[in-house]
Amino acid sequence: MITPTTLIRDIKLSEPSQRALAEAGILTLEDLTSWSTRDLLALHGVGPKTIRTLLPLMEVLKLTFKP
Repeated sequence: MITPTTLIRDIKLSEPSQRALAEAGILTLEDLTSWSTRDLLALHGVGPKTIRTLLPLMEVLKLTFKP
C-alpha cells in the first residue's frame, strides 16, 4: 500500500534516480512535495521517466510537487 511515508527506495526507480533522490534528502513521497519537477530534473540521475513514475503515485495520495 502506498502512503505519504512510503520510502522512495521501495518504488521501482532506476538506481541513478534512487541515489540522486537519497543524496538530496528525499526519502519519502511526502518529501517530494517540497521540490518542483524542474528542481528534481536538475539532479544528476533524475529524468523525465522518474517524474512519470512518481507523478501517478503522488496524485493518488493527493500530493503535489512544489510549483
